[in-house]
Amino acid sequence: MEGFLDSFIAFIRAERGLSGKTVDAYAADLTVYFEDLRARGVLDVARVKQEDVTAHLMQLGARGLSKRSQARHLAAVRGFHRFLIAEKHAEKDPTEDLDTPRSARKLPSFLTLEEVEQLLAAPDERHPTGMRDKAMLELLYATGLRVSELCSLGINDVQLGAGYLVAKGKGSKERVVPVGSVAVEKVQAYLGGPRQHMLGKRQSRSLFITPRGGAFTRQGFWKLLKRYALKAGIRKPISPHKLRHSFATHLVERGADLRAVQAMLGHADLATTQIYTHVNSARLRAVYDEHHPRSETAAPPRPKRRKV
Repeated sequence: MEGFLDSFIAFIRAERGLSGKTVDAYAADLTVYFEDLRARGVLDVARVKQEDVTAHLMQLGARGLSKRSQARHLAAVRGFHRFLIAEKHAEKDPTEDLDTPRSARKLPSFLTLEEVEQLLAAPDERHPTGMRDKAMLELLYATGLRVSELCSLGINDVQLGAGYLVAKGKGSKERVVPVGSVAVEKVQAYLGGPRQHMLGKRQSRSLFITPRGGAFTRQGFWKLLKRYALKAGIRKPISPHKLRHSFATHLVERGADLRAVQAMLGHADLATTQIYTHVNSARLRAVYDEHHPRSETAAPPRPKRRKV
């Protein structure tokens, strides 16, 4: 089994371009899978049956693994068996009729439009670092980038004249993301002097840099974001990903095509993006409950004032 595992790992690393963490997770999951098969007396992966895979998933559940972890295990197992078929090492996929374990997804938390406006207004643009921070915040909210994608942007990745940037996402996959006019203006202002002022005589390929000339880090942006949230009077927990959620939620609320939002976020599966329609539905329900006269939670109508 280990020989097939080595070939499969080499395949997903080279051909599918999965990240190192994903490849390591798949290898660990399949190692556990093989142990369960051996315990059941199955030593030939070409002879694995559907009930063997089902028993493996039940074992994972008995060990306390979440539905999400079970789904990841099944994805690794399914990918492995499809690889065996493609390489002519097996004839049938024992995972073909199995449904992926699903758990209830937690609705993402996001900022209101008012909170976003307060946050974006927080940096002091009279200083070079303030202009950099303003550009970073505006660009993050305008594009929905992951913070790692924002910090890894190079000068050549941003085409301000054309109004787009090229983001390097998970598995080194690139995608083109449009950039709004306000974010373009703020990034141009930052590039027009403040960036070089911080660099001095040094050079850097990174778009966003520190006063020491190094590339901005995820940890540095996290601290920056928390500082500005506090200055803006935002008391709820804040994170770079919350701005990403806000970007997607505000687009969907205004009728943006879900496929377009998926492409901008870099989601491989549309189901991941569809959670923002659930957010929208939840907000609609809250409005309904508060205002509809037939809702149990609606405020009672105000009594009419009698004329004297």
